[in-house]
Amino acid sequence: MPLPPPLESPEKDHNWTPLSPQVQEKYECILDDTCAVNVPRPKSREEEQELVRKFLAGLDKLFSVENNWTFLEPLVLTMEHCARCQTCSESCHIFEASGRNELYRPTFRSEVLRRLYFKYVKRGGWLSAWQHGDIKLNWPLIARLIELAYRCNLCRRCAQTCPIGADNGLVAHELRKLFSQEMGIAAKELHDAGSMLQLKVGSSTGMNAEVVKDNIAFIDEDMSEKTGIEVHTPWDVEGADVLLIHNAGEILAWPENPGAFAVIFTVAGVSWTMSSELAAYDSINYGLWYDDAQFARVAVKHAEAARKLKVKKIVLGECGHAHKALSVVADRILSGDLNIPRESALTFLWELIRQDRLKLDPSRNDFPVTLHDPCNVVRLMGVVEPQRQILRRIAPRFREMEPHGVNNYCCGGGSGFAIMSGNNFPDWRFHVSGRKKLQQILNAFADCLDPSIPKYLCAPCSNCKGQFRDLLAYYDLWDKHRILYGGLVELIVNAMVDVKPGFIEWEWR
Repeated sequence: MPLPPPLESPEKDHNWTPLSPQVQEKYECILDDTCAVNVPRPKSREEEQELVRKFLAGLDKLFSVENNWTFLEPLVLTMEHCARCQTCSESCHIFEASGRNELYRPTFRSEVLRRLYFKYVKRGGWLSAWQHGDIKLNWPLIARLIELAYRCNLCRRCAQTCPIGADNGLVAHELRKLFSQEMGIAAKELHDAGSMLQLKVGSSTGMNAEVVKDNIAFIDEDMSEKTGIEVHTPWDVEGADVLLIHNAGEILAWPENPGAFAVIFTVAGVSWTMSSELAAYDSINYGLWYDDAQFARVAVKHAEAARKLKVKKIVLGECGHAHKALSVVADRILSGDLNIPRESALTFLWELIRQDRLKLDPSRNDFPVTLHDPCNVVRLMGVVEPQRQILRRIAPRFREMEPHGVNNYCCGGGSGFAIMSGNNFPDWRFHVSGRKKLQQILNAFADCLDPSIPKYLCAPCSNCKGQFRDLLAYYDLWDKHRILYGGLVELIVNAMVDVKPGFIEWEWR
């Protein structure tokens, strides 16, 4: 897929780093030109057969109400009622950016699972094979399917466009779940260094509560000096109106984001607190992307912390998947006194601004701004207008990407890809899954690419910011064209009259 200026010439693109012979020999890298999961090659025929047996056991569980009551109905609908109209394919950024590679057609992995479903779950015979297509199950097919489950951003653009509601993104998710729960196979960045580390230490960053408190204290001190507003983040305040939960990655990578929240809440007079309970200071929930059991363990930790503090509601910071995890999917497991109200920071911030609790000067943001819509917040939750209402108030040169809102394209780092950097997978992220979004960004700033004009890509999602950091650096778009990325709260603080001018520092990070 061609890119617009300044990357319109093929020679301005990067060469794709090939997989090393050592990696290809050690791992099952037999799907395409990259490798995301690093599944070790079985050492014997017996080991292959055992893996096939586990897969079949997991397949039965995937389609049983006892084991998959959460997502069984939409999964069966997708298996049994897809009309193969390929409307979903025309909506898929990965399929388009790949040059319409059949492997990445949304229905491709679904068709593989569909044939397995009718043959091994429904126990169809020759008539079923004639009607739905036959398939031979073996370890190479499963190995390819494992990798194929990690070639989808789970953005659900395909599901939104499907005339009957089939959800090919859900198929990728359910396959990941089968591989994790039944076969112990998952991307290490999501499992070992993700949900397991969070449940053990408290955060996927590896920070325990004391380390987080130390970091927040440093951020408070820095914010107080930088803004002229005295900031002290409250911890474990019982009865506060709001429990604010950040993606803890912000604290390390983009400390100005939690710092900006603290400034806004302080000036607006919000009754709020953070929690030092295990996992409650990190809103990430990587189980959302690959394992329902891991998801549930983390979601319950978040809710238990809020219940313990007797807060009125949880407000989720700028983290897209945390929004969907705790605000939408957690409804299936949080009941009784764990069903504490949860709200997006975007709607909460808009209410503060709408009520004039912050004095704002939009002239402080007199530079081009465009908005990225995180899939989990916008398409999957319907939070579309609050962030736009804010930007219309504080950013006089705001311009939309096209398409935008619920029709947005994924950043390319969704479903965990932004933190997956093994082998040459980053090349795949930039050349394939992130390419459509890069096209959108360049088109949005087409009239101001001159490096003398600073430009701001507003991305109210930590995972998306990680993808943009890597993507913009890959194509050198900061140094050559001054495209900076950041969150929404930074723009708000930059416009606050009570704050010293120049909160946004035009420096790469």
